[in-house]
Amino acid sequence: MGLEKLHPFDAGKWGKVIHFLKEEQLVTDGNIVEAREATEEDLLVVHTKRYLHRLKRSKVVAEITEIPPLMFLPNFLVQRRVLKPLRTQTGGTIMAGKLAIDRGWAINVGGGFHHCSGDEGGGFCAYADITLAIKFLFERVEGVSTATIIDLDAHQGNGHERDFLDDSRVYIMDMYNRYIYPGDGLAKRAIKRKVELDWGTEDSEYLQKVELHCEGALNEVRPDIIVYNAGTDILDGDPLGGLSISPQGIVQRDEIVFRAGRRRGVPILMVTSGGYQKKTARIIADSILNLHQKGLIGAEALEGEGSSSLVTSMMGSSGPPGSISTAI
Repeated sequence: MGLEKLHPFDAGKWGKVIHFLKEEQLVTDGNIVEAREATEEDLLVVHTKRYLHRLKRSKVVAEITEIPPLMFLPNFLVQRRVLKPLRTQTGGTIMAGKLAIDRGWAINVGGGFHHCSGDEGGGFCAYADITLAIKFLFERVEGVSTATIIDLDAHQGNGHERDFLDDSRVYIMDMYNRYIYPGDGLAKRAIKRKVELDWGTEDSEYLQKVELHCEGALNEVRPDIIVYNAGTDILDGDPLGGLSISPQGIVQRDEIVFRAGRRRGVPILMVTSGGYQKKTARIIADSILNLHQKGLIGAEALEGEGSSSLVTSMMGSSGPPGSISTAI
């Protein structure tokens, strides 16, 4: 409806990522797991009824997504055009959590709504998909009782931090620009490994800190799953991130995180989160291609690293071990 032009987010980002991956013949329609929309019952695992009811007011959705004209639209249109796609991405993150446990890794091309908590949205985030994925695993998958969130979006992930404030099962590492939104002091209390960056941080310092703190976090606690929030708003020139990381720096960052997880045989779920430039879709696709080329995702990622029990039997009609989940 043209509403995407009123917002800094590239609403076509996720479709472009899939297009690029198809061009490179990494994925086909046959091996993409199509995300299913999260139902109200699903959402109530984390969200309060009061919060979900508030989303039935267009003004509230306009405030959360920061698209003021939404407040003038009938809510049925807001539900269909704005919230349903976000619920589908949320369903994708929940599904990708189970796929990661089954197959060793999974990437939801979308999701990463890390500013939303169970009872409050904000910062373009209407559903708490990271919290939901972890709670679903804790409650419904045997053997999953601990999780580590590695949040490398340029912004503090205050939503999942508020949700897990008093939950010792979840270890949170968060590395973000200290000077930008949201600056949530209460939520910071949930961060076990906090890395605050200055304006304009560049590749050398950034990648050194990513490696040091990823290794440190995973040495401190060996989780049953890693949830990696891989925002690309760290890219140099991003209007909201305020950092100066190159495209190659983003590719290297993702490789560092996946190597740290794979070395320890810990399943990893990646979501793509923020990133507000047209070129971020190409960078995300290049990073996924690099992970595949380095053997960190795909069938070979399950071999010889202590995680072959994570289902090589999923080969065949169910696609290769590991899945790219998308709402496209």
